[in-house]
Amino acid sequence: MAEDATELPDRLSLDPRSPHFQEEVLRKGVGIRFNGQEKTNVEEYCVSEGWIRVSAGRSRDRYGNPMTLKLKGKVEPYVQPAFGEGQSPEEGAESEG
Repeated sequence: MAEDATELPDRLSLDPRSPHFQEEVLRKGVGIRFNGQEKTNVEEYCVSEGWIRVSAGRSRDRYGNPMTLKLKGKVEPYVQPAFGEGQSPEEGAESEG
């Protein structure tokens, strides 16, 4: 059962109109590491094809959707820990150094 909780789809989108939108997965909190760096502005990702779509600032298209850029590289999705679990980010920073 713990494996099911951490199982993430190959492709996921934040857009509810997309066929790759999965609300139950997004509620768990999904984080993305792209080429070793954590990204917070990812609109969509695909692990098998190795790309992410990130919002391009505050730009919008004529339909009001965010303008996106497709970046290629190593994509690593992960489930973000809940706020109550483990240690807080401040505690982790103090213990490092």
